[in-house]
Amino acid sequence: MKSQHQVVLSIGSNQGNRLKNIENCIQLIHQEVGTVIQVSRLYETPPWGFKSDAFYNCALLLHTHSSAQKILNQVLKVEKQLGRIRSDEKGYQSRIIDVDLIVFDDKIIDSEKLEIPHPHMQNRNFVLLPMQDLKLNWKHPVFQKTISELIAISPDDSVCTIVQDLKNPLSEIPLQRFNYIAFEGNIGAGKTTLVNKIAEDFNAKTVLERFADNPFLPKFYKDQNRYAFPLEMSFLADRYQQLSDDLAQFDLFKDFIIADYHIFKSLIFAKITLAEDEYRLYRNLFDIIYREMPKPDLYVYLYQNTERLLQNIKKRGRNYEQNISAEYLDKINNGYLEYIKSQANLNVLIIDVSNRDFIKNHEDYLFILNEIQSIIR
Repeated sequence: MKSQHQVVLSIGSNQGNRLKNIENCIQLIHQEVGTVIQVSRLYETPPWGFKSDAFYNCALLLHTHSSAQKILNQVLKVEKQLGRIRSDEKGYQSRIIDVDLIVFDDKIIDSEKLEIPHPHMQNRNFVLLPMQDLKLNWKHPVFQKTISELIAISPDDSVCTIVQDLKNPLSEIPLQRFNYIAFEGNIGAGKTTLVNKIAEDFNAKTVLERFADNPFLPKFYKDQNRYAFPLEMSFLADRYQQLSDDLAQFDLFKDFIIADYHIFKSLIFAKITLAEDEYRLYRNLFDIIYREMPKPDLYVYLYQNTERLLQNIKKRGRNYEQNISAEYLDKINNGYLEYIKSQANLNVLIIDVSNRDFIKNHEDYLFILNEIQSIIR
């Protein structure tokens, strides 16, 4: 999955309760625009280019899959929600809230409505100093200078004073209290997409299932009876080896690890695909392996109805998956749910994502994070 865009926004206010305006703006951006990853300290800065009360300013780093133009449209809506009325008058003015799009990855955008990087950022201490707090590995794509280098040559001699720290919205969702979270779901539920997104947002280590190279999978979808046992044995061996190797790289007591599978998915699929005598043999081997595997602190099952699963499978376009039947998907869902109920020692959270799209709709992504957060409290 394509990585998210890294976006820097600059926020300012010099009317009303400036601190409250800034805090409300950060929350609205996090809820409606994208995931706020970092927030700078709050600075008090003199007005630029006109006489008025001093501004409060900050900068934040945002993760999103949206385009730069869409982000611009969204932040303008946020400004409007907070009471800003944009005037047609030329020149600088006081404002209850002001949000500027400063950086979009390392892209250069020059259109009628949008210039990226912001054309005046290198001349504004109230932009540069908060950005420096974010400690970004970023160079201005035009000037080829870091933020600290831009500060050193900035013509702006205005004094910007640190007021206080600002709260990062992600600090209220302490997923890292779980050292190891495994996400699971049926074929097409979006678990890998979600794991990659959470890993980027929370700086987590990932354990991702590598399944595309399994030589038995395309054969299995053509002739299930013939290839079921070698397929399931191959998956079990691969998952055991992968999990053992991947988890061995990390410290299960210190690192924050998220995985898009857990070893017991092998048993779910095997019970559906194997004949009874084959399954008994398989289960004996599985139980030996399962005892050795580290167990996740939290197991999240993403439930999605069969109709939506079929849509997702068709959309991602893997040839060998296109003939998967609704009946087969139903059996997998039921297998997961039955097995989960039988696991008294497994910390399980089931989240229904049937009517949610956590890539296109940011609020759906926050819904999943809040569901996880609800069991931490």
